[in-house]
Amino acid sequence: MNILIHPTYFPSIVHFVAIANAKTVTFEKEDNFQKQTYRNRIFIYGANGKLLLNIPTKHNKEGNKNPYFTTEIENTEDWQKQHWKSIVSAYKSSPFFEYYEDEIKDVFFTPYDSLYQLNLNIFKILCDCIELDITTEFTDTFVKENETENCVDLRKLVLSKKEVPVQLEKYTQVFGDKYGYLNNLSILDLLFNEGPNTLNYLEQQASFW
Repeated sequence: MNILIHPTYFPSIVHFVAIANAKTVTFEKEDNFQKQTYRNRIFIYGANGKLLLNIPTKHNKEGNKNPYFTTEIENTEDWQKQHWKSIVSAYKSSPFFEYYEDEIKDVFFTPYDSLYQLNLNIFKILCDCIELDITTEFTDTFVKENETENCVDLRKLVLSKKEVPVQLEKYTQVFGDKYGYLNNLSILDLLFNEGPNTLNYLEQQASFW
């Protein structure tokens, strides 16, 4: 299966299920940036339940639509420190946090201006962590919905408010005893709780596609 998808900020598990079960991943590069999507937000399992982490972005002063690959991060806010603090608080007691801590931590201590480049770098780090070898390509023009004959268009997975209704196989979560199982969080939740079994878990969910 060849898929067309967006690079996102520590992708949702469903997003990564599609990636792990694809032969080739083509990243949409030429679309316009949209707020309130997984391009710049994730959900993790915090001590008080589901927690949203959002990367602030710079506004287009002209009011025009802003291409995703040119969207800049608003670094006047210390979002990296805040996000890392939240992730440590949520997952420091998980089975595999220390195992992946150094690789993930680097994201929050390296300056980034481009949201698109940040997300591509995160994708590479995650592939290394879960030992996934995947072929990637990039669009050079915007691909319309009726022009995706050679791949499965999964760009809808970028939407955080209209998620694809997929119920994933349950796994043990740090605060599961307190709040129950939370479905389709960031891949970080799966990685820190399942560790080396992450790729196997993702491949077992292939029936959804």
